[in-house]
Amino acid sequence: MALSPDDRALLAALEAGLPLVPRPFAALGERLGLAEHAVLVRLAALRAAGVINRAGLIVRHRELGYRANAMVVLDVPDAELEAAGRRLAREPAVSLCYARPRRPPLWPYNLFFMVHGPERLATLRAVHAVLMRAGLESVPRAVLFSRRRFVQRAARYAPADAGPVEAAA
Repeated sequence: MALSPDDRALLAALEAGLPLVPRPFAALGERLGLAEHAVLVRLAALRAAGVINRAGLIVRHRELGYRANAMVVLDVPDAELEAAGRRLAREPAVSLCYARPRRPPLWPYNLFFMVHGPERLATLRAVHAVLMRAGLESVPRAVLFSRRRFVQRAARYAPADAGPVEAAA
């Protein structure tokens, strides 16, 4: 799929993120001179073509008062991985949950989840409560706290001066 100038403008506008308003796609469309419905239809087409493969949310947790970030890594038996991940993902304290392959011998973990808290002890308590409710308190694990903050940003699709962008067929 060759991208039109309107597609490129839409993708460039998305790189700045969606505005925090009740109807973000309407606001995005207004910036681009498009109706909200037109933005949604075009985004669906770009997703179907593989140009956009996911949408995400960047939470600026420190600005919300959260100072402790715990990434909990678990070694869940493969047969239980999906069910365990679903239980964790339903937990309100879990902001991110995903599975990744183990990398033996140094990295035996295959299920990851993130919990943010106002300070380290409160975050550890929240992690413990999540593990108990999910029935994972006896699973081998490690709790890893962030030591520094990395810059998070939206997806970048192409530099402004790039040639035509083609999506895989």
